[in-house]
This record gives sequence, structure tokens and C-alpha cells, in this order.
Amino acid sequence: MRILRNYVLKEFFGAFFLSLFILTFVMLLGNMIKLADLIISKGISILVAGKLFLYLIPFLFSFILPVSTLTAVLLSIGRLSGDNELVAIRSSGIGLFKILSPIIIVGVVLSLFAVILNNEIIPVSHHKSRETLIELGSQNPMAALEAGTFITAFEKYVIFIYRIDGNKFSNIRIYEPQGENKPPRTIIAKKGEFIVLPDKQLLKLKLIDGTSDEINPSDPENFYKLNFKTYFMNIDFKKQAAAVVNKKAKDMTLQELREEIDRFKSTGINTAPLLTEIYKRSTLAFSCIVFIFAGAPFAMITRRREKSLNFGFAFLIMALYYLLLIGFETLSSEGAMTPWLAMAMPNIIFGLLGAGMLYKTCLS
Repeated sequence: MRILRNYVLKEFFGAFFLSLFILTFVMLLGNMIKLADLIISKGISILVAGKLFLYLIPFLFSFILPVSTLTAVLLSIGRLSGDNELVAIRSSGIGLFKILSPIIIVGVVLSLFAVILNNEIIPVSHHKSRETLIELGSQNPMAALEAGTFITAFEKYVIFIYRIDGNKFSNIRIYEPQGENKPPRTIIAKKGEFIVLPDKQLLKLKLIDGTSDEINPSDPENFYKLNFKTYFMNIDFKKQAAAVVNKKAKDMTLQELREEIDRFKSTGINTAPLLTEIYKRSTLAFSCIVFIFAGAPFAMITRRREKSLNFGFAFLIMALYYLLLIGFETLSSEGAMTPWLAMAMPNIIFGLLGAGMLYKTCLS
């Protein structure tokens, strides 16, 4: 068994490191073009560009690891199946699950490493890259605006925007905390646009079709709802340059996210997007082991030895996976589905399909 285990692992790791090298090269090449544009058009130094490049690598690996794992399974098991080595091994009385068990153990180790990568390393590198960009002297308040995350860069307000397209946005929520154990003043709008007034150091928001909490004159402790077609509000960004380095959800470690959730709960702010971020990281981490279960039976059935076709199959499976992930992430962030269940669904679906196919393959 030891000889067989080493043989299977040799095939897997050969394919894994080949995939890792190719994917890393392709993704880094694309980002190097963007960095070269910053050097040429923005005039940043090569040293700063180098720092941004290093901070980018951990983030890329959160996607490269699962894809490399899936591709390695398809390449290694596909070759064994295509050369009828699996048939020879099974004829000697060794089950398919025993053949896959070393790869499954490797998948568990990769998933545990990805948990640390997603929760501790990537948030720090993401925050450092933003700090580096701030050091370049950008005073554009639009740099603080990012869809799908709580924006705390401006005084008095916490902003959450579901979609941003240039200076246009849709589905925005603006919270103005009123203090401990008091509900925040909330403004919600279906769409709108940003208007930057640099001479006055103001960010003007034009909000369309929404509701606003307004203080009740007869009872200042409470609000009444005001429906509006068009609503303008000004946000002072004089202190934005210092505040913009405040950590966003993507910049926070797991412990920091939990602390932020506790803080938002005390002020009545919806924490579904933060919970979604936590569970999304776990989902991506454990996708490594899920893809082993999903990819192994697929490789046995298709019996493909061609590397290019297996790379194509891997990207097709990954595309379906990430479409599911994005869809359930939207449902979770908008509160239409419990965050932990929504973000677990892609792994549950692919895991059950893979386990079912593997079970049928082992019996055949």
C-alpha cells in the first residue's frame, strides 16, 4: 500500500504544482500589466509597485489553491483512468476510496491552510495594499467607496452599497449611529449618484426613490419615516484621507470581524454582510476538499489524459461553482437567506453531487 500511496501522491503533486505554476503566472501577469500602467501613467515608484505586487499574492492564492487542487485531481486521476491503471489496481482487490484517501488527506491539509490564509494573512495584506495606495497621496473620496462592504471612512456615517458603477450606485443604506443601545438613523435608496466637490471637500450624494428616518419634533428620541423621490445629502471628506485606512470587512481578521459584529449589533445595524464575509471565507477554504470529491469521479468517468481538456473542465466546474457562490452571497447579504446556510450551499451542492458520483463509481 505504501508504494501505491506514494505513486498516487506523486501523480497528484506533479499535476498540482504544474497547475499552481501556470495559474500563478497567468494571474500575476495580468496584474503586472495593471501595475505597469500605474508606474507609467501615475508615476509611482518601482518600489511601491513591488510592495503592491507582494500584497496581491496572498489574495490570488485564495483562488489559485482550489483551482489547482481541482485541476490536479482531474489530471492525475484522469491519467490513471485513461491508462487503465485504476482497473488494474481494482482487480488486485484495492478499492477506489483507498486509492483516493491520500489525496483526500492532502485536500484536508490544503483546506486548513486556506482557512489561515483567508482569515489571517489575506486581510492583513489587503489592508496593507490600501495603506500603500493612501500613501501615494490620493485624496479622491471615491477611493473609499466599495460595493458589498461597510464603509466607515466618513465621520458620522456607516454606508453599505450593494452595487457601484462609476459614479452611479444602486441599493444603498446609510446609517447614522445615535449612540449605545439606540437605533441608528437610516436612509435607504434604490439608486443614485456621487458628485464630488473637491473645492468644498464635499461628497454629494443624490439619492433616488427611498426612505429617510427624520427626527420627530414632538419626540426627539424617535424617528418617523419620510418617503422621497430625490434626496440630497453632503458628506464632509476633510478627514477622509486619515479615515480611509480604517479597516473594511475584507481587511479584518476573523476576530476583528466578530468584534465589529458585536459593535454593530449594539447600535442596531444589520450585520448580515459581515456574517456573509466570515462564512464566505470558510466556504472558499474548504472548497479544496470539496473539489477532490467532485473532480475524482468526473476524471474516472471521462478518462481524459489531455492536459488542455482537463484544464478546460476545471475552469468550467469552477465557473459554475463561483456563479453559485455569487448568487448565494447576494441572498445572504440582502438578508433573504441565513448567512451560514447560504454560503455553505455551494459546498453542499458540489460535495453531495461529488460524493454521489464517487459512490456510484466505486460500486460499478
